[in-house]
Amino acid sequence: MTNLKQIADLANVSILTAYQALREYGEVAADVRQRVRHAADESGYTLNVTIRDVAALAGVSVGTVSHVLNDSPLTKPETRQRVLQAISDLEYRRNSIARGLKSNQSRLIGYAWHSAEDPIRRNTLLDRFLYDIAQAAESWGYHILTFAQPDPTSIRSYEELIQMTRVDGFVLSDIAYNDARIAYLRKTGVPFVAFGQSRPDWQIPSVDVDGQLGMRMAVEHLLARGHERVALLSWPEGVRIGDSRAQGYMDAMRSAGIEPPPQWVGHTRNAVDHALFATQQLLAATPRPTAIACANDVMAFGVMRYLEQAGLRVGVDVAVTGYDDTPVAELLQLTSVRQPTDVVAVRVIEMLIGEIQETPVARRNVLLEPSLVVRASSRSQR
Repeated sequence: MTNLKQIADLANVSILTAYQALREYGEVAADVRQRVRHAADESGYTLNVTIRDVAALAGVSVGTVSHVLNDSPLTKPETRQRVLQAISDLEYRRNSIARGLKSNQSRLIGYAWHSAEDPIRRNTLLDRFLYDIAQAAESWGYHILTFAQPDPTSIRSYEELIQMTRVDGFVLSDIAYNDARIAYLRKTGVPFVAFGQSRPDWQIPSVDVDGQLGMRMAVEHLLARGHERVALLSWPEGVRIGDSRAQGYMDAMRSAGIEPPPQWVGHTRNAVDHALFATQQLLAATPRPTAIACANDVMAFGVMRYLEQAGLRVGVDVAVTGYDDTPVAELLQLTSVRQPTDVVAVRVIEMLIGEIQETPVARRNVLLEPSLVVRASSRSQR
C-alpha cells in the first residue's frame, strides 16, 4: 500500500511538506501543492497518517515509535523527543485517539439525524439511506450509532463522540458547500465519508448521485411529452443539491433551445405548504407553464395539492415530476427520479472501512447515476 513517504519521494518534497500539502496546512507553494496532489492521485493515495509515516519522519524504526507511544523507558530522551515532534507535526496522536488506537476500536459508526424542514414529513430518502448503511455496516461487523444534530452547522456532538472514543468514524449526509463538520473532521483526521459532495478543493472521500443528470432526465422527459413551458420548483439558491438540480434543468431547457424566463423558476422550503404557495406563483406566470419539475417529492406533493385545489388535473392540465421516488410518490402516481441509496450505502461503508483500517479504496470520489420512474403525473403526451 502506498504511504506518505512514497508520495513525498514522488513529489520530491519532505514528508512533512507532503502532509501539509494534502491536509492544506501551512504555507506550501501552489506548485508544490499541485505536485503532491498529482503524485497522490496517480498513486490512488488517500491521506492516512500511519505509524510508519511517523517513523519515517523521525528517522527511527516503527518499534521505536511504538515504544514512545507506550511510554517505554527504553527510549533515549533525544530519540523520544524526535518521535514526539514527528507525532505532533503529523497529528498522529490525535488521529490514533480518534480511531480508538485500532486495537481498541468501538466498531461503531456515527450518523447524525437532522431536523426536517417539514416536521410532519420526515426525509424518506435519508430514512431509507440509514437502513441501507446499517445493513452494509453489519456485513463488515460494524453498527450505526445515530445521534441528534438539530443545528447542521454545529460540531459539538462530533467533538463529544470523538473525545469519548465512542465511534471509529462517521457517515455524513445533507452536505453543504462549506460544511463545518467536514472542515472539523478534516482538521482532526477522524475517518469519515460523505453522501454528497462539498467544495471540490477539499478532496474528501464521498459517494454521490448525479443530481444534475437526474433533473436533466426529468426535464427531457417532459420536453419529449410535448411540454415546452416547463417550470422548476427548487430550494433557494445556495443550497448545494438545489443548485445542482437547477443546473440540470437549465441544461435540458437550453439544449432544447428554450431560455426559461425568471418567472418559471420558483424557490421554496422543503415543506408542502410552502411548495403549494410557490406553485400558485409559478402558475400565475405568462405564459403559464404546462409542466413543473420539482427538486424533490415533498415539493411535488405541494404542487399536486395546489392543482387539486385549483381544479386542475395532474398529468393532463399540468404535468408534474418529483425527485427521490419516495413510497408516497408511487401511491400518488408521481413521476420521480430514483436514487440508488442501497448502492450508495454499500460504497460509503466500504470506503469508510478502508479509511478506518488505513487501507483506503482506490477511488475516493464516486458519482452514481439516478434513474427516472415514469408514472401518470407526466406520462400523457401533450
